[in-house]
Amino acid sequence: MNFSIFAQQVQGDPSPIAGLFGLAVFVAIVASWWKVFTKGGQPGWGALIPIYNLYLILKMIGRPGWWLLLLFIPVVNVVVAIVITHGISTSFGKGIPFTIGLMFLPFIFYPILAWSDAVYTEPAQAS
Repeated sequence: MNFSIFAQQVQGDPSPIAGLFGLAVFVAIVASWWKVFTKGGQPGWGALIPIYNLYLILKMIGRPGWWLLLLFIPVVNVVVAIVITHGISTSFGKGIPFTIGLMFLPFIFYPILAWSDAVYTEPAQAS
């Protein structure tokens, strides 16, 4: 069979507008994480360092650092990520609907968490 009819050829360079939009979204998410980390009593620059930022989030929600290892186990990592996201939400006084928003629309809900009047109260879970 000839599947070439399904192939789509992209011609030319990508739009610079799309690149600028992508960059703006990236900067907004990084700035939001920085602010959330600062509100949670962690260094804001920690949001920029992979793996370390997950460790800081675990500290912020009151989970032990060894939970970081659980994020490298397939299937288990999905459940742990949901628990961590809910921990972030409850640590800032939000509920399950906000947790769902953080999971499915993080580019909207993290800025809301960062720049709203949400206050970090305490870790969601004592270690």
